[in-house]
Amino acid sequence: MRRFTPFTLLLFPLLALAACERDPSPGQLRLPEGEVYHDMIQLGEKLDDPYTVDNMRAALTKAYPTKADRVDIQTTDLYVRFLPQDDAQLKRLENTGIYLLDHPMDYRIVREGDYYQDPEIGNEAITWQYSLVPRDFSFPVGIRYEVLDECYLSEHDPATRALDADIDWTLVEREAYRITGNEALWEQPETKGTLYYLPAGRITIEDPECNGGKPFGLAGVMVACNSFVKIATCYTDRDGYYQMEQPFTGNPRYRLVFKNQAGFNIGFNFIIIPASVCTLGTGSAEGVDFNITEESDPNLFRRSVINNAAFEYYSRCNEADLDITPPPGDLRIWVFPDLDSSSATMLHHGAFPQISVILDLVRQYLGQYTDLAWFVFRLFAPDITIGTKERTSYADIYDATVHELAHASHYAQAGNDFWDPYIRYILETFISEGGQAYGTGGRDRAGYCEVGEMWAYFMEASLYKDRYSVPMPTFGTSFWFRPEIFSYLYERGMMRGEIYRALKPSVCSTDDLKDELITMYPERETLIDQTFTLYGK
Repeated sequence: MRRFTPFTLLLFPLLALAACERDPSPGQLRLPEGEVYHDMIQLGEKLDDPYTVDNMRAALTKAYPTKADRVDIQTTDLYVRFLPQDDAQLKRLENTGIYLLDHPMDYRIVREGDYYQDPEIGNEAITWQYSLVPRDFSFPVGIRYEVLDECYLSEHDPATRALDADIDWTLVEREAYRITGNEALWEQPETKGTLYYLPAGRITIEDPECNGGKPFGLAGVMVACNSFVKIATCYTDRDGYYQMEQPFTGNPRYRLVFKNQAGFNIGFNFIIIPASVCTLGTGSAEGVDFNITEESDPNLFRRSVINNAAFEYYSRCNEADLDITPPPGDLRIWVFPDLDSSSATMLHHGAFPQISVILDLVRQYLGQYTDLAWFVFRLFAPDITIGTKERTSYADIYDATVHELAHASHYAQAGNDFWDPYIRYILETFISEGGQAYGTGGRDRAGYCEVGEMWAYFMEASLYKDRYSVPMPTFGTSFWFRPEIFSYLYERGMMRGEIYRALKPSVCSTDDLKDELITMYPERETLIDQTFTLYGK
């Protein structure tokens, strides 16, 4: 996958141009890095895969010399690698339902990391993607691939199991590990009848200020495990429980993939990928439990907080609760630990399609690298970015995340007709007013910013109040726009969904907003008039 090179460093200024400023936050305790590596995976020597057809045949002969000739081991799966040329090809591969790894599965891993980039591919291209596919897999047209091995997994061949039920395939599999020199990766007792396991467990996280500080589930996140080419994935439920459908005998390697079942991906720490990965290490075939706290590895912690904040937000967008439109599907969230600001550019969903407009605005900022930076940026364009430089607590990361998700819900209703002038205002103001994203409200299109930020800060405050059972926070009230308008209406009985439905594409100033609210809710005209008068609008 694309590495975090000097060229991609140029993206940081561009992100800052479309960023939401934050109210000052109290200083947070800096937590030390754990023994988890986030640079490139280091590979050792190539290993002999126990699951190749030849190795499984040899293992069957060793384990059952008098029965082996009665069982015809044939290919059940193919170990392959793909070389997608762009994001569209990568998406086509993902849509086939196969699980892709960015590193080979038949090499010893000397040191774990977040990613692998094949040195023969180069840093500015998508690297090889490895997978196990059924033998009759329909390879997508136009995507380069290579078949590396023909493999046999007994659980994928029910006909063979039925043919000779007295063959213990666990024994055969263990023998395959032995004859290929991988017996150290097999830790089950050497007894006949050793069980296959469906790995199961629970992934949890702690928020010291919520739930009495007790662990609760890491919700909707993908858990992946593999032992050589034997791969399984599943999603945690809302309480963090998971169970694989693929049986394992040898001890697999576990990973959290921040691709959430609710419809969003969390990517970009040191590489541009649709979904970040955190490796939990090798564990029992029965499954692993894992608890994440503020003392855990910082990258793992912040991804997990954003995951749960977004899962909770999506879950609450239903008619019985918030009664608002959820963000668009396939939402891409990027995490930047070295930035203060966050943003909701919605680029992946087509906001600001006229590239020339942005290029004209930022050419003075990026100079000769503008075109290159924009090309890289658009390849895996984000919808939301979360800056966590001064945010190390669950609560601080939570409120930044829900603020941007509120923007994404606004976008889902208002669309590009609203969002394009909104983002343009942010960019122009940032450049012309010394890095102040919101400015003072005196420029053209300021009303788009006014309406958009009022909504996002109001939702941030109200959701924070819900989660932490505190009085309504005053997020955003230090700026020239007035999120207090929404808070005042909400505290006097207007529901969040009712406010949301007034955020139509044509509502691009507080005057428009006031008129739309009165049109939609004439029985509340007096309250609406009083509220806008109270806050000077």
